[in-house]
Amino acid sequence: MKLRLSLVIAAAFLVSLATGCDLLKIKKETKPVAPAYNTVPVTGTVIATVNNMPITLEDLNADVEAYNSVVPEDKPENKITTAEQKVNYLKNEMVRRTLLYQEGLARGLDRADLVRQDLEKAKQQLVLMELGKTLTENTDVSSKEIEDYYNSYKDQLKEPEQRQIREIVLSTEQEAKDIMIQLLQGADFATLAKDRSKAASAKNAGDLGFIQRGTKSAEFDEAAFSNTLEAGKTSSIFKGPDGYYIIKLEAKRGGGQKSLSELWDNIKRMLVFLKQQQKIEDLVGKLSSEAKIVIDEGKVQ
Repeated sequence: MKLRLSLVIAAAFLVSLATGCDLLKIKKETKPVAPAYNTVPVTGTVIATVNNMPITLEDLNADVEAYNSVVPEDKPENKITTAEQKVNYLKNEMVRRTLLYQEGLARGLDRADLVRQDLEKAKQQLVLMELGKTLTENTDVSSKEIEDYYNSYKDQLKEPEQRQIREIVLSTEQEAKDIMIQLLQGADFATLAKDRSKAASAKNAGDLGFIQRGTKSAEFDEAAFSNTLEAGKTSSIFKGPDGYYIIKLEAKRGGGQKSLSELWDNIKRMLVFLKQQQKIEDLVGKLSSEAKIVIDEGKVQ
């Protein structure tokens, strides 16, 4: 054992002579270098440092806001609201996370292929977001553009009309004719709907509540939203997807024209968004015309 130890020491001494440096110098040069944490300028109020890596008040507040946003509404007591709770979160979560992050850097995990790919993707998204902000931040629309849009699409901007409808749905046309005769003789529509209709609405005496176009079939819309159907009146028999229908209009609401002042902000937001999208599309078109783009469609499976 002593002989083996002597041989190891002798070998180390010979290596130091051959390289022109001593053992002390070798040890110094191979000492791990601590990662440089402060590579990005710090903006904000520094409230903590972990091995010289800063944590700012803005970081803490953003973290707390994100945490509070996922706390269930029925458990508001779990939200972080006081300065003391924020300090505890800083110590128990953010400092802990920073320590683990630093350990990952020390192990070189930031240089792993998968991590570097994900970082590049995240960088790409952030750069795209920043470019989008730069392109669109000064976008605005004039009062005339808002007024012109309102005047051009006034009819489409009406408040949707809703109608309260009762229905009776029957399997055969003959059954529907029998019910129609009873209605013409003064029978109560709601009672007949409850007793004779095969639709699920029978339990509510045929009442569908207030509905608007598109709620049911095209045939139903044509009858229910007919200009000739007045409140308190019944329709003629018509065929629908589930059988033969007779409906009664109980009441109408909505369908009014909203004023320009009521819609001003909504129209402005929409026109600004459309202009922003157009700026981006124009830039993409310009860049595409100048770029060399190669797509191998045969490899797409």
